[in-house]
Amino acid sequence: MPVASTVAAAAAPAEKAHGLITALGIGQICSWGSLYYSFPLIAEAMGQELGWSKPDLYGAATLGLVLAALAAYPVGVAVDRGYGRWVMGLSSLLAGALLMLWSQVTSLAAFYVLVAGIGALQAATLYEPAFAVVARRVGPSHSRAGITALTLWGGFASTVFIPLVQWLLSHWGWREALMVLAAVNTIICTGAYLLFIQPGRDARPVGTANPVEQRTRNRLAVQEALRRPVFWALLLSLTAYAAMFSAFTFHMYPLLRERGIDTAAVVQAIALIGPAQVVGRIVISLFAARASMRTVGTAVVSVFPMAFGALAYLHADFFVVATICVVYGGANGIFTIVRGMVVPEMLSRDAYGAINGLLTVPMTFARAAAPVGAAALWTIGSSYDGVLVAILVVAVLLAASFWLAAWLSRPKLQFLPE
Repeated sequence: MPVASTVAAAAAPAEKAHGLITALGIGQICSWGSLYYSFPLIAEAMGQELGWSKPDLYGAATLGLVLAALAAYPVGVAVDRGYGRWVMGLSSLLAGALLMLWSQVTSLAAFYVLVAGIGALQAATLYEPAFAVVARRVGPSHSRAGITALTLWGGFASTVFIPLVQWLLSHWGWREALMVLAAVNTIICTGAYLLFIQPGRDARPVGTANPVEQRTRNRLAVQEALRRPVFWALLLSLTAYAAMFSAFTFHMYPLLRERGIDTAAVVQAIALIGPAQVVGRIVISLFAARASMRTVGTAVVSVFPMAFGALAYLHADFFVVATICVVYGGANGIFTIVRGMVVPEMLSRDAYGAINGLLTVPMTFARAAAPVGAAALWTIGSSYDGVLVAILVVAVLLAASFWLAAWLSRPKLQFLPE
């Protein structure tokens, strides 16, 4: 029988967690904006001043993502054990220190050490640990509203920080920009996580007498999850999603330019993705608030193959590309919510952080490797046609494996004896 527990959320019902959700949301805007979205802009300015190549600069970011993959599971276990406050708060404080040191860097070796460290800290400061903190506070079965709200907050990270970092670079310089980002992590993120994550207010699972029993329950939940085919189907689906998302995100600009769209139109089309993500999440929260993530996910994964198929095989003018970007953005925004809820809805209501961490490990490796793989494919064919076909194949794999996971985790009908 599946290892699961009924969580008593009365100790911290979802409607009583508004302060935590707001603080985490502000923290997610700042964490994503300063640790993730700022890198390409800072790296470009550094390369121009120091003469470092793009492979040199982006190699450090790739190394950081590899370290983040290795850190994902222990971070999830730590949050499950009630250490989310210290994991997220102290990691943000350390990220601020590393950003400040980065602002003084003059050697490539020091740059690699610092950026790799910042990449590793993303495992302890971005969505996954924040989702796990919410799941502990209100109970996994009541965490959907909180996770949805966090993704709405996080959707504004690029909108806020890309213009901010560009302004700092234009008026001050990359070293000063990094000092500002260091202050954001030290003051805003650290403060939000340390002050508002309060383990004493977490919901308590029914039947759990003490933390030792809960750790045993969590360990058994992880072992059982690993034995279930649905876990491996979800792992394949989420890994394919990460590879698809990362390859397209890093190559969308040159890919669309190669399709014959002028620079201004490409920028306009890409700018539609962020708002579309937020709109998609709002639509789900308003019109499908009670639908299961199994149902929502089954529908939304079908959008990705259609979007990339259209991009690969339809005539690329601005209207077509803009429509594809809007559809892709909306689907991506919704799937972020699905990703946050598949563990309690399709696997287990125990060990949320640990199981989610296990799913995150190959996702992060794929996120690191996909841009490099796409670049290699482009080199072979001197065209993005092969890259688009590969992304389309990965999108089909994403949809097929999620459909399989949804079928494997479907509720079993119970028949009463006559």
